[in-house]
Amino acid sequence: MPESVLVNKAENYLKAIANDAISLDNIEDFEYFKDLYFKLDDRLNFLQELKEDMDAQGYTTPFTSLNKYGSKAVADIDVEEMGENSRHNKIFRMKANAKKNILDRVKSAIDSHKIAIGNLEQFGYVKCDSCYKKYSMSEYKQIEGKCSCGCTIFSFKIRKDATHRIEIIPYLPLSGNYMVLRNQLNTFGRESLKQVLNILKQERRGVVKTIALVIRFRDKNNRLVRKNITLDSEYINNYEEEVRRIYGKRVRIEALRFHRTKPAIIDDKHARTALAIGYVRYSEQIINDIKDEILKRKLSDFKRINTYDEIFAEYENKTPNFIDKYDLEAIDKWRKSQIKENFKHLGFYDKYGNINRSLSRDLKKRENIYKNILRNIASALIIWDIFRYYITTSNNSRKIDISPFPYIRVELDREQRKVFQTTHKKVIETLNTYTNIKIIPVCEMDLLLHDKFKFEKQIKNSNIKFNHVALGAALIHENSDIELEDISNALNINKSKIKKEIKNIENIKNPKSDKSKKFLDLIKK
Repeated sequence: MPESVLVNKAENYLKAIANDAISLDNIEDFEYFKDLYFKLDDRLNFLQELKEDMDAQGYTTPFTSLNKYGSKAVADIDVEEMGENSRHNKIFRMKANAKKNILDRVKSAIDSHKIAIGNLEQFGYVKCDSCYKKYSMSEYKQIEGKCSCGCTIFSFKIRKDATHRIEIIPYLPLSGNYMVLRNQLNTFGRESLKQVLNILKQERRGVVKTIALVIRFRDKNNRLVRKNITLDSEYINNYEEEVRRIYGKRVRIEALRFHRTKPAIIDDKHARTALAIGYVRYSEQIINDIKDEILKRKLSDFKRINTYDEIFAEYENKTPNFIDKYDLEAIDKWRKSQIKENFKHLGFYDKYGNINRSLSRDLKKRENIYKNILRNIASALIIWDIFRYYITTSNNSRKIDISPFPYIRVELDREQRKVFQTTHKKVIETLNTYTNIKIIPVCEMDLLLHDKFKFEKQIKNSNIKFNHVALGAALIHENSDIELEDISNALNINKSKIKKEIKNIENIKNPKSDKSKKFLDLIKK
């Protein structure tokens, strides 16, 4: 396919996605849910095919073609040829930029669709009405709506105990327009975006990728040779033996360097950006819904604050006819004087010309509410969702299942777990009070995750069937002072199931009977 045709095809497809708004109003209706899932999945397949075509045509390194038009010696070029080369370079650079930008958008759209599909996959599943076999939506699509027993009638079930945040789907950059959406964020939104990206970018301790060595040895002609070599990470423990095997026993290592990779919690740039934008834009909607109610309760005079804002908004872009529109200093001075006159008229100033104390206190309170609570909503939500995902899923399911967090690490090390040291208690309290979102403030989430990963290794070879959501709830209960009922409500899991897993944890960690001890010894082996 010609390059220009491929670029136009991708742009038109992404434009069509941008014009197709997604609504979640009827998400609990199976037909609507199914249509949405299938549509997103079909789009994802098409986008991945587009990316493969772009990779095949060199869109990943679009500027390499410019090397063909390298400069000759200055003496060999006349003025006319120089101008022609310059024009060619500009044309090729424009084409290269177009390729780079469209591939970047396609990658962003792919990851956004993976996030949306992952949330829908966790949100609901189908159950055969004949044999009661359960199918995820990806499996249901593969079997084309026909169970292995031959039945074509299914019941739609919603997973209330699974980790998903389907509300972010309409706010994802599904058309790859992440830069446009990022620029549309207000000041608090941009600060919140930085916070969420820093959470998702939290890197683990470096894993050795390659080993670079400078060696000195004698060749076949007995000449002393110095050479730079690189070994793969498989030789990390025996690099000396490998060097001696290749270059002889008398080789000397003069320098040694380990090149390390530092994978993040979400180990893909476009997935991190898409998740951050989805959560931040969804949080902005929450803020718009609840901020007035919060301010009415917290401030001494909510109407006065609104009037204060209205006056500022009225004169923010107003320019009088009698002042030259290019005289910015005079315009700014006039605006300030008008605002001051209005404030005096409304009694916002005291006799010394300062904003009165009660209004000043309300302004400071509002600023603190925005800075300490509303700005941190997106961070609190994504920390809770990732924590909940790890605490309520098994190691195998994190490797195999489609998740709301593409490219997420199966386990986290100490460095990556540091992001879970922040609880955001005030934010959680606000969300629980003013919204239907259910979150519990769990202290030392990082240590709790460490215990979870450790426990997963303990039960790796056991035949005990765990309810992993209940197991996560049990671990929270065992390592905190949170009431069992609060944990049950937050994770949407029955208390009796949690109690059962508490017993399983006790039996594995502290076996009492000889039979249990023998069983634990077998697991450890």
